[in-house]
Amino acid sequence: MVLLHVKRGDESQFLLQTPGSAKLEEITVRVAQVYNARLKVQRICSEMEELAEHGIFLPPNMQGLTDDQIEELKLRDEWGEKCVPSGGSVFKKDNIGRRNGQAPNEKMKQILKKTIEEAKAIISKKQVEAGVCVTIEMVEAALDQLRGAVMIVYPMGLPPYDPIRKEFENKEDLSGTQAGLNVIRESEAQLWWVAKELRRTKTLSDYVGKNEKTKIIVKIQQRGQGAPAREPVISSEEQKQLMLYYQRRQEELKVSGWQKVFSGAGARGIHPLALPKCRMWGGGTATAPSSPGPWGPHLAASHLHLSLGAPFWAGGEWEFRHRFFPQPVFILQNTLQKCLPE
Repeated sequence: MVLLHVKRGDESQFLLQTPGSAKLEEITVRVAQVYNARLKVQRICSEMEELAEHGIFLPPNMQGLTDDQIEELKLRDEWGEKCVPSGGSVFKKDNIGRRNGQAPNEKMKQILKKTIEEAKAIISKKQVEAGVCVTIEMVEAALDQLRGAVMIVYPMGLPPYDPIRKEFENKEDLSGTQAGLNVIRESEAQLWWVAKELRRTKTLSDYVGKNEKTKIIVKIQQRGQGAPAREPVISSEEQKQLMLYYQRRQEELKVSGWQKVFSGAGARGIHPLALPKCRMWGGGTATAPSSPGPWGPHLAASHLHLSLGAPFWAGGEWEFRHRFFPQPVFILQNTLQKCLPE
């Protein structure tokens, strides 16, 4: 069985096993079915979390209205009187104004939340890291668990306009929503592998060979969107670590360079703070004061006076004191080395 690692963009989605002799028409449909079914489970879980907190959906003509407006317009939630959660309800107002605020009690709420966690675990992207393959049967089992939990908490069912009921009955309307953009129709789905489109008229073995132990990464794409973007050579986390490494390495080289300057001065019997005035690029000068004090690679308690020429500073004195020399001092490293007597 060939192992397919399905991705959408750069994000891993799930693993799927299929024989290499299978037609790509069937494989593409299976991948699209699992992909869309996982999205359905995610949408239902999101709405069920709101159901556990704030109760059922309000009628469309009452959503977003305040209590005074509802009373003034003499609107009535008939389904809210019928769809009462088992064990009674606890009022918890929905600040968004989408639900009636009659939430189930704590025991029923825990049933919903536990079922949501189990369903999310089945479709989780962590299944890829664990090496668990996801099938359409597994996703449908998660849907059945969610449906059963809703029936336990709401034996009378949910209103016909509730999005959870619409999802269970496959009557959801996702037009104009972000969730609708994520759905890929089975007839318009495409699979890509190594920047090549896997054409539906061929078999999988035509592309990957007859080795049944092959593992490939395929990307699902909607027809007309073109080839998916190439993945970066290194991840963003690896790039951060690489930049930190080179930054530390650069600082080490800077300190090492100054150690060479002052160790060379000490070997010649010259106090580093008594280095002569040196001519710099652009007519500037660098002078180390002759006052005694501790000296070494860092010059912890010393001053370094720089009188820079026009290319660096429009005249004037620049004095600074640091435990570790800042960047401008390291620019002068080669100049100070030239000041040392032979």
